[in-house]
Amino acid sequence: MKRLLLAALTAASLATPSLALADSPQHLVDSATLSVESMMGGSEGNQAQEYLRRAKAVVVCPNIFRGAFFVGGEGGGCVMLSRNDEGRWSYPAFYNMGSGSFGLQIGVQSAQVMMMIMTDNGLQALLSSQFKFGADAGLSVATLGAGVNGAMSTGLQADIISFSMSEGLYGGISLSGSVLSDDAGTDQSYYGSDLDARQIVIDQEGSNQGANPLREMLRQYGG
Repeated sequence: MKRLLLAALTAASLATPSLALADSPQHLVDSATLSVESMMGGSEGNQAQEYLRRAKAVVVCPNIFRGAFFVGGEGGGCVMLSRNDEGRWSYPAFYNMGSGSFGLQIGVQSAQVMMMIMTDNGLQALLSSQFKFGADAGLSVATLGAGVNGAMSTGLQADIISFSMSEGLYGGISLSGSVLSDDAGTDQSYYGSDLDARQIVIDQEGSNQGANPLREMLRQYGG
């Protein structure tokens, strides 16, 4: 499976050579694809798939760095995709996560983070140009700890469900105080047109074949 995925990502990168460099939008999309595969696989991942099947949208942050906060940089790049009524996943809109402490465990310097957006309220909140976790009292965010299994009944009542994985292990991560902000410049660069996050995620305008492996990965695990 992983060999086929890497082949697909390589083909997508060759199709968009200007975006194939590290730190490029395509690199972030490819990293998000690998994160979805890592986080959805295994026994814990089977439980996470139940959330994904019910989710209206998903945010994937493949590399959230602890050290970035101490030097005043951003925590990491993220992508958001939503699913329409026919079950078709959108192409990704680009976001940045930062300006807060993620509560990473001692000794952990980076983590992969996935957020399942379970309600329309949660999706509309994250589509704003800048959203601060913990600032909206009317929005509930459930943070799943090491035991993704067993948290199904309480987690599914939240607007947003987040969980993380570092060095192959699941663990809790607090998003309180963190800011998720849209990256309009990267959206426009990736799609070659003046599209905003709502047009990409909700209206499903714009396309870039480099993101097809990510969309297929979400379809495979989330229906």
